[in-house]
Amino acid sequence: MGERLAGRVGVITGGASGIGLATARRFVDEGARVVLGDRNEGLLASVGEELGAAVATEVIDVTVEADVERLVARAVSTFGGLDLAVNCAGLGTLAPVSGHSLEEWSTVIGVCLTGTFLSVKHEARAMEETGGGGAIVNLASINAKVPAKGMSAYCSAKAGVEMLTRCAAMELGPKGIRVAGIGPGLVETPLTEYARLLPHIGQAYLESVPLGRVGAPDDIASAALFLVGDEASWVSGETLYVDGAESTNGYPDLVTLAAGG
Repeated sequence: MGERLAGRVGVITGGASGIGLATARRFVDEGARVVLGDRNEGLLASVGEELGAAVATEVIDVTVEADVERLVARAVSTFGGLDLAVNCAGLGTLAPVSGHSLEEWSTVIGVCLTGTFLSVKHEARAMEETGGGGAIVNLASINAKVPAKGMSAYCSAKAGVEMLTRCAAMELGPKGIRVAGIGPGLVETPLTEYARLLPHIGQAYLESVPLGRVGAPDDIASAALFLVGDEASWVSGETLYVDGAESTNGYPDLVTLAAGG
């Protein structure tokens, strides 16, 4: 147990699994109290039992503004304020531009970009009301800067998250609120299970990482802990790429690999 976040209150979207769950565990270990938002009620209940009184949970859809507002309000009502936020909710699809359905495009943009916007909006409002400043971290991706075949919606959404982070940092800095991003490479989470179930895809990812391994959720949680902590008190507006240098090698051709090529 540490004390780097002792007395601080946070919210985490996508907090029931993967990077969000690893971040929640790390924050609680460092003394924070956290409200976790996710649309998976069963997983949220399990996490609540694991982490105990240091967490509260809310079943939310980040594309529904009232849900996000309720999540942030829960932090204020239960724990007395809001100091930290990590916005992890996201998803992706695989389809060529010319064959991408509008419905799937809208879903990806809605969760990854609009959901992050709504989260930053209401997190910042709560921080402004307390007047004590705060720190917000948005999960982008190496695909914010590295294009990938079949992933136009995800790449576009994550590029938007990186620019949203810069704009929000510019606007909120005078109010003492820092906004930064994390751009993970491939991390072993439920969202990337396909890379484990299809060994040739997993191997292609592995070969693209100069450090020789894919990421773990704790790798990203460590970056989030740094960015919300006092050590990063002059870090705002930038996205920290945590990818084992994967972005230096481009991105695997998932369309060809998925077709067995």
